[in-house]
Amino acid sequence: MSLRHAVLGLLAESPASGYDLMKLFNASLSNVWPATQSQVYGELTKLTTAGLVEVAAHGPRGRKEYAITEDGLAELRHWLTDVPPGGPTRDDSMLRVFFLGIVTPLEAQAYLLQKAEFAARAHATYEEIVENTNWDEEMISVHGRVVLEYGLRMTTALEEWARWAADEVTSAKAIRASELARGRHEEKRRGEAAEEAG
Repeated sequence: MSLRHAVLGLLAESPASGYDLMKLFNASLSNVWPATQSQVYGELTKLTTAGLVEVAAHGPRGRKEYAITEDGLAELRHWLTDVPPGGPTRDDSMLRVFFLGIVTPLEAQAYLLQKAEFAARAHATYEEIVENTNWDEEMISVHGRVVLEYGLRMTTALEEWARWAADEVTSAKAIRASELARGRHEEKRRGEAAEEAG
């Protein structure tokens, strides 16, 4: 997904100013596709130049209201139906899990329990959004609730997995594997020290 399509999608719901778009981003898309004010305003300029959105109204203090054009709707539909989603993303936190044997089992466990707590906090935030949002029948509201359900289910699964993994990295098998890896490193270091001394 690109910021371009996020802006087009929001404008497909209704015309909006840059300020309105930022409010919508913060209320609905910030957990999926965060954006800064300068990014949103910059994207509006690019979309206007490309003919995908147009200035539909002018207001006080230079306020502009943008609306999606037919070309913009065609671009959004093309992206939704014809462009395959991006491939797997890189996940720095999961890469770290691969190498947790380098640290002590307690350090590995602490890392995983932090992930569990992060997931639990995110889940609680999503639950607050569910409870405090007026879920009307507008497109963004209906489909936003579907996306929010994804977040609820994913954070539940992540917390459950991280707590399981925290136990797993302190198992006898994991401790032996970690000791073996650290032992090989220590043996190599001793050999290098002996070569330097000899």
